[in-house]
Parts: sequence; C-alpha cells; structure tokens
Amino acid sequence: MASFMRMRASRLTGQKFALQWIGKQCGVSWGQKGRLHMTPVALGVAPTKLNMPALSPTMTEGTILKWLKKEGDTIEPGDVLCEIQTDKAVVSFDTEEEGVLAKIIVPDNTPNISIGTLIALMVEEGEDWKDVEVLRACNFLLHAVQTGQTLQTVRTVKIGPSVLRLLTEYGLSPTDLRPTGPHGILIKGDVLKHIAEKGLKPLPSEKLSVPTAASQAPPPTPTPVAPPPVAPPAVAPSLVAAPPRPAPSDGDFVDIPNTNMRSVIAKRLTQSKQTIPHVYTSMDCQLAGVMKLRRDFAADKVKISVNDIIIKAVAVALHSVPEANVIWNDATQSAQQASQADVSVAVATDSGLITPIVKDAGSLGLLEISSQVKDLAARAKEGKLQLQEFQGGTFTISNLGMYGISHFTAVINPPQCCILAVGGSRATVDADSGAPAAAMTVTLSSDARAVDDATAARFLDAFREVVENPFLMVSQPPPKAASFLDM
Repeated sequence: MASFMRMRASRLTGQKFALQWIGKQCGVSWGQKGRLHMTPVALGVAPTKLNMPALSPTMTEGTILKWLKKEGDTIEPGDVLCEIQTDKAVVSFDTEEEGVLAKIIVPDNTPNISIGTLIALMVEEGEDWKDVEVLRACNFLLHAVQTGQTLQTVRTVKIGPSVLRLLTEYGLSPTDLRPTGPHGILIKGDVLKHIAEKGLKPLPSEKLSVPTAASQAPPPTPTPVAPPPVAPPAVAPSLVAAPPRPAPSDGDFVDIPNTNMRSVIAKRLTQSKQTIPHVYTSMDCQLAGVMKLRRDFAADKVKISVNDIIIKAVAVALHSVPEANVIWNDATQSAQQASQADVSVAVATDSGLITPIVKDAGSLGLLEISSQVKDLAARAKEGKLQLQEFQGGTFTISNLGMYGISHFTAVINPPQCCILAVGGSRATVDADSGAPAAAMTVTLSSDARAVDDATAARFLDAFREVVENPFLMVSQPPPKAASFLDM
C-alpha cells in the first residue's frame, strides 16, 4: 500500500511540473484548487470550425487527398479548400465562409475520416490566425497530462496479418516505423527494411509468450527419474496421418487495402441482392445495322462506338416503354416514373466502379452522346467528377463486350429498377439469307416490385428494334411503343 501511495504521489508531482511547464509555454496558471486560469494569450482567436462534409447521400466517411489552400491563405466564398475522396468519387470541398485558413488539423492523405469530424479552423480576416495553433497545442498538452498520457503524438497505423507476425517476431512497435504504403499503411517491405537496417534478430521463442504468475517463481529442482519404456502403438499403415502441409510463406500474398469506394460498392450491392427481387430477361440483337451506321460515320471522319449507339437505343426504348424508366421509393414503397431518360454508364476506375450519367440521353444526338461519354469517362478515371454528374440516373448500362464477355448478369443499382448487361459481338448466321452476321446478347436485370416480366419483355423488344434499325435513333420524335411491337 505504501509503495502504491509513493507511486501516486510521484505521478501527481510529475503532473504538477508538467502543468507548470505548460503554463509558461501557453500562458496559463493554476489556482490552489487546480482550476485553470487562462490569460488572453492562451485564449487566442475564436475560430470557425470546418467539419468533414457529407458530399453524397451514402457517404459516411472520406479521405482528404490534398489541401489546395495552406495555413494563412485568405479564403473567399466559393473557394475550393481540399479534394475529398468519397464513396463515389473525388469531390472538391468548397466553403461559403470568408476569412483566413488558420489551422489544418487533418493533413493530406488521411483516410477514414467520419462525417462531422473537425478538419480545419478559420478565423476572420485581420485576426492573428497563429493564435489558434497555440490554443490547440495547449489543449492537447493539458488533455495528455490530465489523463496521465505521455506527451507525444500517438499514430494509428494500419497493418495486415503478415506485417503483424513480423512485428511480433522481432518485438517491434508499428509506431516506430515509417509506413510507405497507400494511405499511411505499414507494409511488409517497411518492416523488412527496418530489420535489415538495424540488423535485428528474431526474439527467442520464450520471449514471445506472456509470462504467467507461476512462471515468474523459480521452478523447483526436479528429481531425475528414468521413464519406463513405452512400446509404440501398433497402427495400420493406412491410418498413419499424412505429414502436415507447410504453411504458406509470407511472400505468397500481398495485403491490398480496400478503398472507401469499393467498401461502399460492396455494401450497396449486397443490400441490392438481399432486398431487391431481381428478374433476368435476355435477348439477342443483330448488329448489321449498327455496323453499317458506324461505317457511314467513319466515312465522314467521325468515330462512334457501339456503346454510344447502345446508350441512344436505351433512351429511345425508354421513351417507348416509360414503365421501365422508374426508380424505387423506399419511404412510400412505390415506383416513381421519371420524365426523361438519364442513362448511367458503368466506368471502371482504379478505386472501383462509378456510373457517370448522360442526362436526358433521348434528346441528344449520337455525336453529343459520344462527346459526353468520353469526357465523363476520362474525368471519372481521374476522380474529378462533380456530385451531380454521377449521383442519380434512372437506368444503368454495364457493357463488358470489349473484354470478350459474351453474356453476363448485372446487379441493380438502387434506387434504379433496371440495369442492362451488354455482351460482346459474336459471329452468327443470318436466319433468312444464311450469310455470316454479327449478334450480341443483352440481359435486363429488373426489380420485380416495379417492373413486371411483361414490361421487361416490351422494353427489350423495343431496344432490339432500335438496334437492328438504327434510323429509328435519329427520327424525331422517337416512335411510340406500339410501332415497335407491331413491326
């Protein structure tokens, strides 16, 4: 008990000296009852807090990739402060406040920042923005002393199982190593480099286990006793256990961290498959008309892709069968029919799949669609899409034909009710003439709550009619559904 009291007194004495040192550095003093008295120096400038914004309806956390303003910069309304990677794309964060950026609290390349987290401080123009930093430093030190923590910054380092194994074997702490992986992740190479530079050796096996109370006492000296001879049991050769397979070495795999976008995609698609009754309907489309249309454009030095034609064909078919151009409202448990065809096009990026939108595709010509798709796809891969350019949409197209995929099914992207999976072209024979031809298979995934089987079949029939007769794409207005079904 006396030893505990001496330790307690020593700790309180250490806190007292720490508090006195903080007082000298930050301009604070302590009363007889331990109350904090802050001088004007410590109070500093009252800042405006900038918190992590919600830049998409599904965003719960994000990554600050890069600050475009630095501490001390003047901020005007509408200025972009930083680039934030959401669950969908990289979005610019601007502010309507004006003043001076006083302190950046969350630095570049900081992942998994929850919405509402304080990321920066601003002060009014003309005030001393450096005072904010002094107050923040004091608060950190005071909190550390009052909670008994050491006065040092504690880093949170992400590690994988192979890295953890190495750290344990060599008795290392992850905070002692400099991570070089993406988003501050400690990779195996960082540990191996540290081990090589320091010439470290693995810890003995006895040091890797946690000692127990029994193991701390000196063991009694055993009396040597010769064990009685034991005959090995007779075991049939067929029952002898096979030697254990060697465990894979650490070099057999590499830990790949999941991005925010991929995590959210996995969560949303899992939810889609679990809650949406998917119905799949397939149809073959002849591509002779599409190929002729592309050759006609090429003769005029204009390049149009098959995907551009598919987007236009989908928009025309949705105009003919508007019952398929719907989104699902969870609040009312009902479908809402859209007034125009906003076609989302799946684009693969390094961070995951994103679906930029061709707005009102039915009113656009093929050249306009081609230009928009090229621009949207390029900026999607660079992570520079604006929120309104990928959030929303009434119908999605996923085309894997360029990868040699002939047929597949896609998962509905809620709250949309339909997604069209487009396969690649394949050689076939024309049923009427027997001549060689090209065809593709498309599969519609539809939400059975909003789009029944008959509606799905009507949409695919309308789509096939447009693809096989491309002149229907340029007719204004688009033909009615009856004209597709009666032809």
